[in-house]
Amino acid sequence: MASRPATTLSDSRLAPAWADLRARGRTALIPYLTAGHPTVDTSLAALQAADQVADILEVGVPFSDPLADGPTIQRSTFEALRQGMTLAGTLALIERARLSRPVVVFSYLNPILRYGVDRFLRDADALGLAGVLLTDLPAGSDPAVESAIQASPLDLIRLIAPTTRADRLAAAVLGAQGFVYLVARLGVTGATAGLADGLDTLIARVRRATALPLAVGFGISTPAQARILAGQADGVVVGSALVDVLGSRGVEAARDFLISLREALDAAAVGSPVVAAR
Repeated sequence: MASRPATTLSDSRLAPAWADLRARGRTALIPYLTAGHPTVDTSLAALQAADQVADILEVGVPFSDPLADGPTIQRSTFEALRQGMTLAGTLALIERARLSRPVVVFSYLNPILRYGVDRFLRDADALGLAGVLLTDLPAGSDPAVESAIQASPLDLIRLIAPTTRADRLAAAVLGAQGFVYLVARLGVTGATAGLADGLDTLIARVRRATALPLAVGFGISTPAQARILAGQADGVVVGSALVDVLGSRGVEAARDFLISLREALDAAAVGSPVVAAR
């Protein structure tokens, strides 16, 4: 089966969200939450709360060897695994949540291989999921898996590292769908006090390589950081900081944190003072 055209949004389930954001002059808020953390019921409530504030949702599948993740996401993953969360459980959780925003599944490749690629794509399609982002699937590393996703109704969303060379960048975005996720800094996931030096230059370089929307993540943790990125990226991904707030302070605090980010992104669009985090 031929894959859908890459670097376009023609058939993407994410297309309506990006079109609406563009029409409103708005930057996408894209929260990441680990499925099943800190408990299944709390995870369900957190997804539903995030759905009220976010534009696109990323739901992480717990995996026993999360090498790309820092301490916060690792802890959330291990807690979820101890409670029996799996890829099947992640899909069931998403189904229970009845979310209104587009959902992207964020996973390592192994859980999907064990579940079965075709089975996963079929079940995810039945739930209306919008895309999949595989942390450890660089472009060209497994053409069969990549082609299967590209030919499905789900978008294959690419991660672009800050060290990606120009020739490699062209190859990576060639097979991208939905949007491109730019890693803001080297290393594993985790909240940081400041944005990486040269991030604006990196964003501009990726923009020259693709017409897809560009979301920036890894280390975004404050409204001030979100506001800076609002003028440069189409979307801002927040993961570790949100997972930490949820685990330590609960669902309402997590929702308030997302609202503070949303207000900062919106303030950037109109030039208003940034709203302090709650």
